[in-house]
Amino acid sequence: MSLRSLIARLPYPSAGVQRAVGIAAVVAQAGIGVTGSVVRVTGSGLGCPTWPQCVAGSLVPVRHPGIDAVTQWIEFSNRMLTGVVIVVAALAVLTAWRIQIDYPERKRLVKLAWTMPGGVVLQAVIGGMTVLAKLEWWTVAIHFLASTPLVWLAVMLLKAFREGDEPARPLVPKLGRQMLVLLTVLMWAVLIAGTTVTGAGPHGGDVNTHRLDAPIEQLARIHSGLLVAYLLVLGVFGLTLMRVGAPKRVWQRYAWVWIVALLQGVLGTVQYALGVPEAMVSFHVLGSALVIVATALLWTGTRDRGPVTSLEPAEKRELATAN
Repeated sequence: MSLRSLIARLPYPSAGVQRAVGIAAVVAQAGIGVTGSVVRVTGSGLGCPTWPQCVAGSLVPVRHPGIDAVTQWIEFSNRMLTGVVIVVAALAVLTAWRIQIDYPERKRLVKLAWTMPGGVVLQAVIGGMTVLAKLEWWTVAIHFLASTPLVWLAVMLLKAFREGDEPARPLVPKLGRQMLVLLTVLMWAVLIAGTTVTGAGPHGGDVNTHRLDAPIEQLARIHSGLLVAYLLVLGVFGLTLMRVGAPKRVWQRYAWVWIVALLQGVLGTVQYALGVPEAMVSFHVLGSALVIVATALLWTGTRDRGPVTSLEPAEKRELATAN
């Protein structure tokens, strides 16, 4: 019996299940970055000093000279959380595949779903390289930055469950689309600049980790300056929405981007002024994930791919149409 026929035997996912799987994908991809920051600020990055084993000869933490048991378990727990992300990714693929069996045209949905497990594998490899490189700041930066497109793709997957597969029809004028592209580019520029501030900062994941030898004050100015540019472009984008009378849902998403971005800016400023307390670092990483989610929701909300047709089994839909 083929895998496809086995999946066809699964119950058809209801609209609620589809939405729940999409939300779970967003939370999982965003959450693993936040838990990774907890590992870093607690100095537990080398609690498991090798990979894929925790210590040489053992996949799980064992008493080891020179390694604190608490830091071992913090790092090991973060690795185990990857298992949760894998389960969610697998559920996303199974859900999308089951839908496509009834609706063969839903190829884009399946492709987006497959980016979830693909991203987990990529992150596992990069995470292993980061550990083997003894948490060099640039490897940690790559590890974080590699997770950001996965958060974006998870938002697109959530949206795909609730929309059709027609070619995207823009709901904003050409200038607005250009501003949105620039906004997205600036968002990632802010994130990249943020990793350099982190690389020069006090929380490297281990006391012996090399730090970026650059003036943190200057790096922080560049980081905050890019955020200001992001907000300016966001303001210009709002003006284009006023010109065309954008739909209410676009305005709602636009407002959320402002709220999340401003709160993230305030949090970063306070964090820097207080000397970068450990807890605030993790909240700042959470804020970064929320900025990505809000911007991605705005992106998906400014285009229409037609009505969703796959919220119920094909047979039930055909029966309702016939009646």
